[in-house]
Amino acid sequence: MNTKPSSKLARAFKAFCFAAGSLVVWQPATAEAGELTVYAAIDADKLATAGEMFAAKHPDIKINWVRDSTGIIHARMMAEKDNPRADAVFGMAATSMLTMDALGMFVPYTPTGVERLDPRYRDKQEPNHWVGLYGWAGAICFNTIEAEKLGLPAPTSWADLLNPVYKGHITMPNPASSGTGFLDVSAWIQMMGEDAAWDYMDKLHENIASYTHSGSKPCQQAAAGEYTVGVSWPYRGALLKEKGAPIDIIVPSEGIGWEMQAAAIMTGTDNLEDAQTFLDWTISDEVLEFYADTASVVARPELNKPRPFFPDAVLTAMIDNDFAAIALKKDAIVAEWRSRYESKSEPKN
Repeated sequence: MNTKPSSKLARAFKAFCFAAGSLVVWQPATAEAGELTVYAAIDADKLATAGEMFAAKHPDIKINWVRDSTGIIHARMMAEKDNPRADAVFGMAATSMLTMDALGMFVPYTPTGVERLDPRYRDKQEPNHWVGLYGWAGAICFNTIEAEKLGLPAPTSWADLLNPVYKGHITMPNPASSGTGFLDVSAWIQMMGEDAAWDYMDKLHENIASYTHSGSKPCQQAAAGEYTVGVSWPYRGALLKEKGAPIDIIVPSEGIGWEMQAAAIMTGTDNLEDAQTFLDWTISDEVLEFYADTASVVARPELNKPRPFFPDAVLTAMIDNDFAAIALKKDAIVAEWRSRYESKSEPKN
């Protein structure tokens, strides 16, 4: 059984608004509520619902949510390492979490109910330093109408994207700012080997029109016909297709990378009791059901739900991801990628 301190300490209000994201704050009715600042790297629409759910369940705890892309939140947390300004992190990529955990940035705490989770979503340390919530994978969103106009064939593999006919018609996320972008790059390195992967990315770069700072944006661009090929993730594609977007969601034949979103308590929090309550909530039945409605795979596989247009091939195509090894190399991989390809990144808002 987990024990928590008996006293609650209210935190001073802290709110940060990042240019590429949005700050969403839910205020409970009681003025004496505890207070947490939580950094989040999940899509804004998901965070809005999650925030409402937490506020309804725990009206005595006020959360100041700070949301942005994985890379930007990661950079912020690393910059604040010696003076943390967040009490907890929510929906952060596992590779980033492992990097930060190695630096002692998380409070050890095993949340209630963790034994129900798939072992792949659990920290192997006891007590746990972080907990996995749900996963997402890579895929290609392909606009069939624009492709027909331009005479472009549908790709079936990552290798196909090197075809010169796609030059200027592909967008993908920047792995320095997007967890989706990094899972693609890390998967190519694991599947091809480092030398072959960088050679592949050199050639792919020639066909890239733009690198985005959001993992969802390339699929949204493909759905809108702005570009024909968007390297993105399948759940976003399924949602857009369900709304009528003329896209196919393609699972490349070589395999796809995947990541898990995780949560943890930050070292230095002065509101540990409420932070523990928050972490317990992140893997509660109600919230796991919510993840099942909005994510590719969840930490309790029996809760995974079929959804229209979501490719069955996703689960079998996910590679055997070595999160620990990739986490050790993440900063070096991102630095190398930026030195080679940053010139085509879209401006940050």
